[in-house]
Amino acid sequence: MFSSLSRPRALALCALPVAALFAVVGLAPLPFAIAQPGTTADVLGKDQGQEIITITGAPVRPTDGQLRMTTILATGPSEDVDLGDVTDAWFRTDRAVLPHDSVYPAGKSDAEIEKHNLGQMKESQDAATLAALGYLKEDPEKVKVTLHLADVGGPSAGLLFSLGIVDKLDGDGNGGDLTGGKIVAGTGTIDPDGTVGAVGGVSLKTQAAARDGATVFLVPKKECSDARAEQPKGLRLVPVTTLNDAVASLRALGQGQESKVPSC
Repeated sequence: MFSSLSRPRALALCALPVAALFAVVGLAPLPFAIAQPGTTADVLGKDQGQEIITITGAPVRPTDGQLRMTTILATGPSEDVDLGDVTDAWFRTDRAVLPHDSVYPAGKSDAEIEKHNLGQMKESQDAATLAALGYLKEDPEKVKVTLHLADVGGPSAGLLFSLGIVDKLDGDGNGGDLTGGKIVAGTGTIDPDGTVGAVGGVSLKTQAAARDGATVFLVPKKECSDARAEQPKGLRLVPVTTLNDAVASLRALGQGQESKVPSC
């Protein structure tokens, strides 16, 4: 069929289907989500004018310093991501390309996903309260904790909620602040027994923490390598596996005992 065509024209015709294929792939939605550093919130402070942590049934101490929970901001569950989006994000340190199903439950509508994420947040708050009160040996029947944080879903703020409760009730255990007056950030799920679990997007969360002034970042120990991948200058990474670990490290930092604090 190409015998009467010049070589350049024959090659051009052969290239047309390939070019068309790349054009289709470039425009077609891909099963990925693009994530970037999200907002942070000081759990010792307020959200929309309301205290994030409210405690009744026990004396609450004033606090200094900050405990900032961190988030990532991802493309929406129904938002199309094409080859151009993936290529752009792939070469940026402030973006991450994640499998769509690792960010959002498969086969769910936007409304169902939002409900799922808010449910995870509620479970995380309940676990954080039990972990903190268990650590302090406080009776959960007498001490009531209410946690309020609007527009944030998922379980990854659990560790910071627990630390906020500990700081408000006990501080560093010696009359000072658990934060030592510093801006401390972190991430991690938490179980009622105080076990800290891994989360996603740690390298993006460290960037959000540094952007908002944190100098210390508490990270689930299993994710140290991810946190180091894009570690911001001046941000110390402290690995934790339990609430006890986190409290002990923050107390040591507050007392200037740097050698007693592990690093990633």
